Amino acid sequence: MMKLRLLAILTSLALSACAGAAGNEADNASAANAAAPNTSASNTATAQLPDADPAMWVVRDEDTTIYLFGTFHLLDGKADWFNDEIRVAFDQAQELVTEIDMRGGTQQMAIDMQPLIMQYAIDPQRRKLSDVLTPEQNRILNEALASMGAPPGAFDMFEPWFASMTLSAVVAQRLGMTGDHGAETVLLRAAEGRNMTLGAVETLESQIRIFDGMPREAQIAQLKESIDNLDKMGSVLARMLEVWNSGDAEGMERIMNEGMRENSALRRALLENRNRAWAEWIDERMDRPGVVFMAVGAGHLVGPDSVQVFLRQRNIASERVPALTQ
Repeated sequence: MMKLRLLAILTSLALSACAGAAGNEADNASAANAAAPNTSASNTATAQLPDADPAMWVVRDEDTTIYLFGTFHLLDGKADWFNDEIRVAFDQAQELVTEIDMRGGTQQMAIDMQPLIMQYAIDPQRRKLSDVLTPEQNRILNEALASMGAPPGAFDMFEPWFASMTLSAVVAQRLGMTGDHGAETVLLRAAEGRNMTLGAVETLESQIRIFDGMPREAQIAQLKESIDNLDKMGSVLARMLEVWNSGDAEGMERIMNEGMRENSALRRALLENRNRAWAEWIDERMDRPGVVFMAVGAGHLVGPDSVQVFLRQRNIASERVPALTQ
């Protein structure tokens, strides 16, 4: 179960292009059309959704304000989170900053992902993935991938990390969670409607290299664990989504700690190193005036190696933005 939590965490920290690049692009296109820009009808539908209050923090000085919003990259569109304090903060901002450049949406990211798959996801030694799995594991893997339009054995050429991420996309898809409903996509549409300045703190390639840099033995172990517990992974993702919707930062921290307790090297790569770099970016951005809405995965804003911890080391204080009452 510990490794299963880890895969769920990887899913929550990986951008949707990484998890869904091998998925059905036609499904992505139809989902994008369904999530069209705001109209009075869509506003009415949104108003009827249950309210959600994901966590957000803010750092300020005399002429700069940076909101730190913890996102969930894949969402099901069944809760209204882009309201209240989140909307107030966003409407004040002139600049939206995300982990990577997401202009063009999930479809464009899937296109950008294709050459990176060739470079990083295909095993350079041409080892067959099926050779390290049992017949039953191969059967489960092929059945899961078939739901995304992949024929049996299609992933034999790929490295285990990519198969694991694709499996996570299958589970997310079963829960109705897509990148087109994801927080970044919603924010990007709103930002483009206002002609906001757009920025990013990483690249898609740098994120992929994190997963590609995992030792092969660890990748194989993670893949086997995820295959053997595929039917349970949905409940873990659903729990993470529940915690996110409620703004339970302590609950998110517990999930992160439980899932990554036994993998300090991966935690450093996924969280500590990146969060330290993002704190440096924030420190430098504080030298220029303006209001920035920075949206990064919620897991980066909780725990002992959160962005806020590294900001404190730079004598930059942050505070939780209280939820507004309806």
